[in-house]
Amino acid sequence: MATQLGEAKSSTELIISWEALPADFQLEDEPVENTGQPLLAGALRESLEISGFIQPQMLIASNFGLCATINGQFVVKAPDWVYMPVVNEVLGERKSYTPNLEGDIPGVVMEFLSDTEGGEYSFKRIYPPGKWFFYEQILQVPIYVIFDPNGGLLEFYQLENRRYELQQPDENGRHWIDLMGLFLGTWQGTKEARTGYWLRWWDKAGNLLPWAVEQIEQERQRAKQERQQKERLIAYLQSQGIDPNNLP
Repeated sequence: MATQLGEAKSSTELIISWEALPADFQLEDEPVENTGQPLLAGALRESLEISGFIQPQMLIASNFGLCATINGQFVVKAPDWVYMPVVNEVLGERKSYTPNLEGDIPGVVMEFLSDTEGGEYSFKRIYPPGKWFFYEQILQVPIYVIFDPNGGLLEFYQLENRRYELQQPDENGRHWIDLMGLFLGTWQGTKEARTGYWLRWWDKAGNLLPWAVEQIEQERQRAKQERQQKERLIAYLQSQGIDPNNLP
């Protein structure tokens, strides 16, 4: 399966194909640049799992290779977080994913800014291409998110006429992702000993999708309220001379 990419930044035509990686292809084992990135990616997935959003046909991964063949050369980019709505085959483990060949193109890719500056914005067109160019022009991912965990800045780009356009958030500082039926926004607080800015999900009604520890606390508070209501009812019945253990 091959397509041609017309003029974008250069008159050189690119031939794009979607081929399975050879069995002996060595994926680059890029180290995670800081300990916060896996926490950010894991937190995004955790709340989706708890809410029941994730379905078997979906693929959600972090630091995971997305593949394409450009002018006969394999290109692999590993976004910090990626969401594929539908894959052709549900596998227990994947080392990489080739859109169009193995299922949908990614619906959302995210990059978390780190001390290594600039790669997330690279429009480098010659081999190996930059991340921005790869997501926008090769894969044509509808939504590209760049997040600065230190400053809390969320850049939300949407593909319009084959170009990423920066989108403004709503009055709550969130962005609606129609493909997922969820809002994405920032939240400040502590999780797993990390205090700072996080990316969080909200449903259509504006309810924050909880993490496991938050859900446990919500259940604890609910149980506490029910116990207090019961205690008040017992106290009232006793004040009226009624034995709560011998109600008719």
